[in-house]
Order: sequence, then structure tokens, then C-alpha cells
Amino acid sequence: MTSSSLTLGVVAHVDAGKTSLTERLLYDAGAVAALGSVDAGTTRTDGSDLERRRGITIRASVATLALADLAVTIVDTPGHPDFVAEVERSLAVLDAAVLVVSAVEGVQPQTVVLWRALRRLGVSTVVFVNKVDRSGADLERAVSQVRRRLTSDVVVLSRVRGIGRRDAVVDAVPAMEPASIEAAASVDDDVLAAWVDGDAPAPRQVVDALRSGVRRGALTPVLAGSAITGAGLDALRDAITTLLPRADVPDGSSAGTVFAVDRDERGRRAWVRWWSGALRVREKTAPDGRRAAPVTEIAVSRPGGLRVAEVVHAGEVAAVRGLDVQIGDVLGDAAGRTPYRFPPPTMQAVVEPHDRAQRIRMFQGLAELADEDPLIDLRVDEDEGEAVVRLHGEVQKEVLAAVLEERYGVRVRFSETSVVCIERVIGTGEALDELGVAGNPYLATIGLRVEPGPQGSGVAFSPGIERGNLPPAFIAATEEGVRAALRQGLAGWEVTDCVVTMTASGYYPRQSHAHEAFNKAMSSVGADFRGLAPVVLMAALERAATRVCRPIDRYEIDLPDEVLGAVLSLVGRLGGRTLGSTPKDGFTVLSGHLPSAAVPELARRLPDLSGGEAVLSAELDHYAAVPQGTVRPTRARSGPDPRDREGWFRDVRR
Repeated sequence: MTSSSLTLGVVAHVDAGKTSLTERLLYDAGAVAALGSVDAGTTRTDGSDLERRRGITIRASVATLALADLAVTIVDTPGHPDFVAEVERSLAVLDAAVLVVSAVEGVQPQTVVLWRALRRLGVSTVVFVNKVDRSGADLERAVSQVRRRLTSDVVVLSRVRGIGRRDAVVDAVPAMEPASIEAAASVDDDVLAAWVDGDAPAPRQVVDALRSGVRRGALTPVLAGSAITGAGLDALRDAITTLLPRADVPDGSSAGTVFAVDRDERGRRAWVRWWSGALRVREKTAPDGRRAAPVTEIAVSRPGGLRVAEVVHAGEVAAVRGLDVQIGDVLGDAAGRTPYRFPPPTMQAVVEPHDRAQRIRMFQGLAELADEDPLIDLRVDEDEGEAVVRLHGEVQKEVLAAVLEERYGVRVRFSETSVVCIERVIGTGEALDELGVAGNPYLATIGLRVEPGPQGSGVAFSPGIERGNLPPAFIAATEEGVRAALRQGLAGWEVTDCVVTMTASGYYPRQSHAHEAFNKAMSSVGADFRGLAPVVLMAALERAATRVCRPIDRYEIDLPDEVLGAVLSLVGRLGGRTLGSTPKDGFTVLSGHLPSAAVPELARRLPDLSGGEAVLSAELDHYAAVPQGTVRPTRARSGPDPRDREGWFRDVRR
């Protein structure tokens, strides 16, 4: 019977073997009856037909096993960079992680991205160098890359005999090895004092020091093995149970985090990590600001699979039905790790069905997929029969097309991927629309001023002096209309980093004919303010003007010194700028800024330039004005245009 729990992430660059490792851990612990294979499509955690066929993990999946007194719930995450947002959401609910590195390919671009995310979230991590049984495996090279590209604070706990052969044998490094004692001394003053004095510290003292260092993030254990043959897995299991932190179950009220949403044959379900207290079937709960709904079913992850239960306890992971929740929502009091707010993708593509008669079904399917992954940021144009989705890369596009065909029976095609820009306000503009004037059909008067805000501030809305002149419900409806209008600015891009202030208002109070009930025809309602606000906002925005800004990534390239010149030249031709370089052991780490649209081309050309040695990582850093002399990018609008007053007043009814 387990007495404590651990939620463990298994993360890696694609094809490093993390799903095979998860399968081996489950099989050796007796949680599955047969050892699954990625190549054969029989793994437990790649649950969909698409994942099995492609041999990659697309959605995070959950499975639980028992190691002695520890219940380990493994979250197997995608490895392909196109699904990095899915990984980030899962990392926020982990107690610890195993970062898998291939002994053949070594540290790869996604390995670096994942490591940085784990450090940012403070997740204790073990590095597992997999595939020591494969031809070309090199443990020393892999460890050297970990030291140079990830962290120098490592302690190597494995040796391999016969590396690169199918019968490779992995031996655990004893705690009393000089290298282990030295690592323990680097994080523990008592061990250091004994070591300096020439006294041998006790083995338990060394292990305790290593455990403390790992849990504080000051040390990273590196182990080696093979998920296919099982070599080295005993040492990995020992590291999981003895070095990594177990779930902290704080006293206090009930709290949990939603980290995934999916659908099965019975409908929608939300995956939650429960931090404290408990959640019970029929209990009502909701994130702040939303109406509470009752939980209709709880299925807790247990050894052997999901088990329907009456309650999910602290430290457990469960699939919950009945709740209207989204990824990242906190249920109950805020608890656990603060989720990382992953920036939205900077690329987009238009989706349209091959058969236009299926456009409604396509819209429905995309809406469900956007519910499961909010970063898709679906925009639908029902008149044109097409939709726009935001993407991290071409593989994600292929997966969306396959899911739409398999799950919804809709074949689609995508346009070429293009970059997603934003608009920023340049000056100050004001506009006023009065009740009953200039064809205004709404029973509302609204005056608005729009002006620039600090970069990165988003959209700030202020009622101004109208706070006491207008009912709160009408102020809220005005803000809703303003924010909806700002999703499509003068060039069609979302407008951000601005301040919108109400400068005037007017309305008809609640009225009725004599002896009759409330009459909407002679009384203002929220829809009047919600409908008029976009018209006023866009008029003010045209007077203020906007500037289109394109996304800029911060890149980092780890490359051999001999190709430095060629890579610098390529970065310059692609419109990039180098901010710094750090030489180390025959390699140089370049960092700088590059337009997001140019990153795929850089990634495509780097392997040939560097003989496959360069490692590129890039993430959105900021937005910068489109250079002068460049055609200003525009995006086609969807839905009625509030700049067309007559059309808007005709199509958007009160």
C-alpha cells in the first residue's frame, strides 16, 4: 500500500525515447501486462490512433505505477517542438521530472527549451541518457553536452560497459565514489568540511546531501540506460524514489489545477492535479468569477488505469466531468505551482474544407479542438467558409488536419503559414456617438478616448468620470464591446498596449407603458452599449492611428567555433541581430534577436552549415514595428466591420 505520491513528468526532444521509457517503467512495475512498442503502436500512453500511427506523442497522457511505498503518476508529454505549449501546461503540475537525452543524438534543441522551462518553474530534474545500446552511443559526449548546454552542476550516477552494443551493461556509481562525494560537498557544508579534513563522510550523509541538492535544484543527477533493454532502469527507479521530492500536501482548503482538456467517447473531461484537501463527486466548484457547477464523475489515475472514485485527494491526478473549466484554471484557493503563461504562437494559417458543404462541421470540430488547446486562437468567417488558427509549426498543421478527418470526418486544406502581427496605438483619438443622432439605432450614448499604453501592458479600460453616471452593467457591456473590437484593428491585427477611457455616456432608464411590464423598446439594455462600443472605438482608433508590429524571437545558437562566421552571416541575411557570444570548449553560444518569420529558415539551414552540431532555441521576445519601406502586413477581417456604420447598424441588432 502506497503512503505517498509523486507526479513525475517524462520530457524529451522528439525520438529521444521518453514514451518507451514510460512504457518500460510501467511494465517493470506491473502496471501493464505487456511491454508496448512505439514502432508497433502498442504503447499505453500514446492513446490515439494518430499518435500510434505517427509514433509521436501529441497530447500529454497520464499513467500511474507503484514503486515501493510511492505512487508515481507519470505525465508523458509531447516531444515535438510544435507541441511545446502542451508540455509547458503539464510542467506546471509536476513534483519532479525525468529529462530524457539520447546517447546517440545528445542534447537537441527541444532539450534546451524543456530544461529552461523546468528551471523557470523550479521542478527538480533527473537527466536520463537513453539508447546506450544503440550504435553511435557516447555517454561521455552526452554528459559533456549536458554540462555545456544545460547545467554544470551535475553528478553522474551511471557507468556503461559495452556502450553501443545491444548487451550494454549499466552499473550504478556508488555514493562513496570521489565524484559523488565531491558533488555532495558542493552543496553541503558538513560533507565539505569532512572532505577537506580528509575524513570520509558516512554514506548516508552523502546520499542525504545529494537528495537535498537535487530537491533544491542545486544538483542534477545524470543516469544512463536503455528503455528498450531495461539496462540501468533499477538505478533510475532508485533515483526517483530516493532523490526526487514527493508531493507536498499542505494543510488548508481544497485546491487543484486544470492542466488538460480532452474528449473521449463519453464527452468532455478536464484533467486536474489536486494540491490540497479533496474534491468529491456532486461537490460544486468553479474558478473565481464563474458559476459553480457540480462534479458529475471523478476518475483517479491508479496503477492499471483510471478508476472511477467518489473523491480525488491531494497529490493525485484525475479526469473530472461536469465542470465548465479551461486549461490553467485554479479550482478552490490558489495552490501549488503558478502556471507559466505561454505566449501564443506567432504563426497562423487559413483552414477550409475540401467540401464546402462540410464547413459547419469543420467549424464545430475546430471549436472543440480550440477548447482543448486555447492557443489555437480560432477565428471563424462563416461567410467565407474558412477559419484561421494559430500554430507553432508545420507538424501541428498536419496533426490538426488528421484529427479533423479522423474524429469529425472532414478533410481540410491549409493555406501557407504566415506570421501573426499586432497593432499598437500611435497617438490619441476620441469619438462620440449619441443616442438618436446620426442614425444610431442603439439606446445608448458612448464617448471613448484611446491612447498608447506601456509596451507589454495589454489593454486597460477605464470608466473615467462615467463610473457614477452609468449603471455598472452598462459599463461592463461597454468594456466587453471595446475588447471585442480591439481583436481586429485598422490593419486587421489585434490591438494591444493601449488605454481606453469612457468620456461620455447616456441611456434611457428602465421604462414601460402605463400598466405594462418592462419595455425593451423604450429602455436601454446592455446589448445597446455592447453593440455601439465597437463603432465608437474604431472611430477613435482611426483618429489615433496604429502601427503594425511583427514578432521578434530571442534566439540562442550553440555551435562549433569553426562555423561561427558562416552562421553570423546567415543570421544577418535573415534580418537578425547578434547581442552577445560566449566561447566555451571549442563552441560558442550566440544570442540575439531574429524576426519570428525567419526562424524556420534558420532552423532548416543550420544542420548543413554546422554538420549537425549546432543547437538552436528560440522563443518570442517582443514585437517591433515593421521596418519602413516594407509593405504593411494586413489580415482579412471576419464578421461585420464596425467602421462601416450602416452595415454594422444593419447587421448587429440590439
